[in-house]
Amino acid sequence: MMEKMIFGRYIPVDSILHRLDPRSKLVFIMFFILVVFLANNVITYSILGVATVIIVLLSRIPIKFLLTGLQFLFWLILFTFTLHIFFTREGDIIFDWGWLQIYEFGLQQAIFISLRFFFLILVTSLLTLTTTPIEITDGMESLLKPLQRIKFPVYELSLMISIALRFIPTLMDETDKIMKAQMARGVSFSEGSIKKRAQSVVPLLIPLFISAFKRAEELAIAMEARGYRGGEGRTKYRLLKWKLQDTLTIVFLIILAGLLFFLRT
Repeated sequence: MMEKMIFGRYIPVDSILHRLDPRSKLVFIMFFILVVFLANNVITYSILGVATVIIVLLSRIPIKFLLTGLQFLFWLILFTFTLHIFFTREGDIIFDWGWLQIYEFGLQQAIFISLRFFFLILVTSLLTLTTTPIEITDGMESLLKPLQRIKFPVYELSLMISIALRFIPTLMDETDKIMKAQMARGVSFSEGSIKKRAQSVVPLLIPLFISAFKRAEELAIAMEARGYRGGEGRTKYRLLKWKLQDTLTIVFLIILAGLLFFLRT
């Protein structure tokens, strides 16, 4: 499971995206989530697809690795596709078989919504794949620094999000170990009725929560033992530097947003 997990995992590769300032990547991801919703026809989704492919290629992360890591999301995308294709009843009927009817607008919406969801997950997952937790913490702290004037706990929030992202693959690995231990004791997670499968999850959740709380306590003790007292007065070993390539990244996003806005119907 750990090998297939991509969320919260950092892949050390020498690429353009890896060398970008974490602030530019955070800004790009935040606004890309909004830009995706500008696409509403074949042309704009084609442009969005080309842009997504370019971003993935620039990251130099193996495409097979990305698709394998997102494999569990394909079922969610398929569910979304099915939901729209069968329950959106607008436009001309393109398929009619008794109670089963597929409408033109329903098929169009199913494809567009599924593509939008896929592009969002694919691009946002590149943030953790190309950025270390420390860089994410420094980037968020720098972007939210103006909020310190109103006594907002910027450093604590950034550190909390960074730790949460870092522990996603760790908890997934722990889940995999517990599942194998339970299966060795005769527990089946894929057989029986839905009620029986739900009941079999309980022996999995209890030790997982205990392990998570234990790790959190150990981390807190380790931070206190090293003299951690928050971000007040702390200095930086690695200083963030905004470069030309970071500016070009934001320009690329602005051009993409402009194209999608003017070509939408």
